[in-house]
Amino acid sequence: MNTRTSILIKTDKKVKAAAQRAAKEVGIPLSTILSAYLRQFAREQRIEFGPERMSRKMERKLAAIERDLKTGKNISPGFSSARDAIAWLRSQ
Repeated sequence: MNTRTSILIKTDKKVKAAAQRAAKEVGIPLSTILSAYLRQFAREQRIEFGPERMSRKMERKLAAIERDLKTGKNISPGFSSARDAIAWLRSQ
């Protein structure tokens, strides 16, 4: 008895092509990847969105933040009250 079925979805051509390339890179058929996602969704009843990799823009921003942390640039001291924080800001 065949327990397999088909699902027809509409998606952007570029998304489909990118997904096919990514599946080919990891050596797994796209249909297998989609089936695994469907099984996970059915089992966990939750959806996770978000890139696994950071964008180049985000990597540049984080690199700048790390440089600032290392050099002490754009870093404020800790404050015990809002009044102290405002006084420090006004002194800059």
